[in-house]
Amino acid sequence: MSLALLGYGLVLVFMILIMTKRLSAFNALVIVPLVFGLLGGFGSKVGDFAMAGVKSVAPTASMLLFAILFFGIMINVGLFDPLVTWVIKFVKGDPLKVLVGTAILAAVVSLDGDGSTTAMITCSALVPVYNRLKINKLYLASIVIMQNSILNLVPWGGPTARVMAALKLDGGAILRPFLPGMILSILYVIGVAYFIGLKERKRLGITNVDKLAKSEMAATVTAEEEVLKRPKFIWINFMLTIIAVATLISGKIQPAIIFEVGTALALLLNYPKLKDQSKLIQIHAPNAIQVVLMVLAAGIFMGVLTESKMADAIANNLIGLIPASAGAHFPIITALISLPGTFLLSNDAFYFGVLPVLAKTGAVYGFSSLQIGVASLMGQAVHLLSPLVAAIYLLLQLTGQDMGEWQRYTVKWCGGIFLIYVVTLVGSGFIPL
Repeated sequence: MSLALLGYGLVLVFMILIMTKRLSAFNALVIVPLVFGLLGGFGSKVGDFAMAGVKSVAPTASMLLFAILFFGIMINVGLFDPLVTWVIKFVKGDPLKVLVGTAILAAVVSLDGDGSTTAMITCSALVPVYNRLKINKLYLASIVIMQNSILNLVPWGGPTARVMAALKLDGGAILRPFLPGMILSILYVIGVAYFIGLKERKRLGITNVDKLAKSEMAATVTAEEEVLKRPKFIWINFMLTIIAVATLISGKIQPAIIFEVGTALALLLNYPKLKDQSKLIQIHAPNAIQVVLMVLAAGIFMGVLTESKMADAIANNLIGLIPASAGAHFPIITALISLPGTFLLSNDAFYFGVLPVLAKTGAVYGFSSLQIGVASLMGQAVHLLSPLVAAIYLLLQLTGQDMGEWQRYTVKWCGGIFLIYVVTLVGSGFIPL
């Protein structure tokens, strides 16, 4: 059996198992790659492949562990309570306004180019609102990931930075042709949020926020939760959060260290008694452990796929599918390859492994590295639905969504983003059809 066929089989079986709910995402991420590794004849090497993958995601897992603890503590102390109360009053109990506001907030927060930060900030602020107004949180998870996939294309975002490094391109040169499509896509997601909001308004109606504020909101806070609130320390906690997020965006300190220190300071400032600190950790440990388990499991999946060279074989196979007669349409072919390419492979594997080969091939047909580089980024419209993206496990945990259901619902809207990229880039003449 060829490595490419083995790799395709691995990904296909994994997707079928989680979408049909035959296995949980965790079990599928661990068991499927190990089985296919053994089927491929790698024997004892499969363990080494898996460990290499786990090591590669360990920094991300550490960051998410302490980030969940940190933001969980901030929720307990009541840092987001004034924001939630203000949002509820501002939207006047209207699900339509909440969903449109979600799209706007997600776009703004996504400007830092980091999916985990976007998930933590938007969900910390909005999950309580969705819960109190009984809005389906599947929509929150979908809207957040769509906006993040668009804003992730800024030059300091991961995919664009990889294209810049792989092809020695300037970030501004990549952004300029993409900008119209990005702006239209952001507006498109706001439009999707409006459409969904109309349906939720019809289903739920408009809640009486005065009644909600006085009765339901009070009822959602238990006596135990009330004891944990620290309203007198709100400004101290606010500054601590701002410093943590600003330091994260600066990129000068490893994210795991930022949130580990932030968690320690948050516990020390708000709950100086050791008994209270232990209690807070116990409250948030289940959520944190679930996310870390998923990320480490994704590491096993990536490790086997990459270290066994299945990823390289898939990349070469994708390139080999291009007929010589299609040379005049090579940029749009590159865009189409980037859809499965960035879903089946990590960004590193695709942009450092596949893209240089695509760029060399494109040069033979008279296309610049910039054209091929921009075309390769169009597949980012669906990349963040990939099980290889660590940030989605945090988002799904925070919103309580099933991966398969979320993927099935969101992919149709992501297809619209891809079409916008095609129309704007082809329409401007930057990419020939």
